[in-house]
Amino acid sequence: MKKIVATNKKARHNYFIDSVIEAGMVLVGSEVKSLRAGKANLRDGYAKIKNGEVFLYSVHISPYSHATYDTPDSRRVRKLLLSKREIKKLIGKVQEKGFALIPLKIYFKENGKAKLELGLARGKKLYDKRAAIKKKDTDRDLERTLSSY
Repeated sequence: MKKIVATNKKARHNYFIDSVIEAGMVLVGSEVKSLRAGKANLRDGYAKIKNGEVFLYSVHISPYSHATYDTPDSRRVRKLLLSKREIKKLIGKVQEKGFALIPLKIYFKENGKAKLELGLARGKKLYDKRAAIKKKDTDRDLERTLSSY
């Protein structure tokens, strides 16, 4: 069972998620404690590939309140841990037009390691978003009418 710390709810609204990859993160001790307290925000986050390594940008992990020294910047760039094969696959996909790497979830596995769920995403147009909202509303109405019988 995994303990979910933060989810990016807007990601599935703003993007089509083609595939999902689990990645480890290089964190400082106080950041891990802050994550265990549930103080993270993925809303504006994204990942980039530089020099064969993947880095996470604009993810906010609040400073741990009881840290005594060396509190890192809350929006610092964090390295993601992926295998070379996964990175090569991502490089090929990201170079295609319109693909981006978007963080979807941060969670802890059973062994206590913090993991990030990274989505390979294509941006949605406004009409795609409207169609998704309309479909969700009609499904909800249909479910409501079926449950009343």
